[in-house]
Amino acid sequence: MNILVLVKAVADSEASIRPSADGKSVALEGISWIISPYDEYAIEEALKLREADGTGEVAAVGFGGDEVPKVLRTALAMGVDRSVHVKGTASFDPLATARVLAEAMKGMNTDLILCGKQAIDHDHGAVGIMVAELLDIPSVSVVTKLERDGSKLRLEREVEGGVEVVETTMPCLITCQKGLNEPRYASLKGIMAAKKKPLDEVAATAQDSRVEVIEIRSRPPRQGGEILGTGVDAVPLLVKKLKEEAKVI
Repeated sequence: MNILVLVKAVADSEASIRPSADGKSVALEGISWIISPYDEYAIEEALKLREADGTGEVAAVGFGGDEVPKVLRTALAMGVDRSVHVKGTASFDPLATARVLAEAMKGMNTDLILCGKQAIDHDHGAVGIMVAELLDIPSVSVVTKLERDGSKLRLEREVEGGVEVVETTMPCLITCQKGLNEPRYASLKGIMAAKKKPLDEVAATAQDSRVEVIEIRSRPPRQGGEILGTGVDAVPLLVKKLKEEAKVI
């Protein structure tokens, strides 16, 4: 069973992100790059499926610039067999990104494609599903449970008020949600082994972006609080402000 995992390099969630001088991008100097957390669930599920099958290959594919090899090495250290860096400049347009990835994967033999439900930077939640559409294969999103029976998959996804059960056949694409599994850490043995595993590089195909970033601005400073009084005497003024200023009642 051959599995591809789409991996995105994102800025560490603890990093301080600020707009760049042009006001249309963010300053990334000195940022630490990590695997987008939802993609870690995809990697773990791919490794579990390979281990259960006893054969096959798990390959990680990442699109972007010089930040990508580091996170692909992390995926290799977790247990992925090989990785492919689709080298190019990613845009804010999820369709352009999906087209690059789909084009890069057309020649790859795969039974299943896994990815996170969304990246924690742009939060589009669309690239995976668009890739499936471009490759003309079925897709199921925000999956929290996966069971395999031969070429068939039985999947569960959380919906409002319940759980939806979906069945499909491979090849297909699955986007992974928190709760699907508990991602493993890269072991020292895995980190050493990752240095010898293949990390191939291919050039990204040129794609026109249909989305333009107009402006990126910092969050406005939080306003200070106001003490209205103490005890029951403050209640009428509080209600008045909630009604007339905050307009929440």
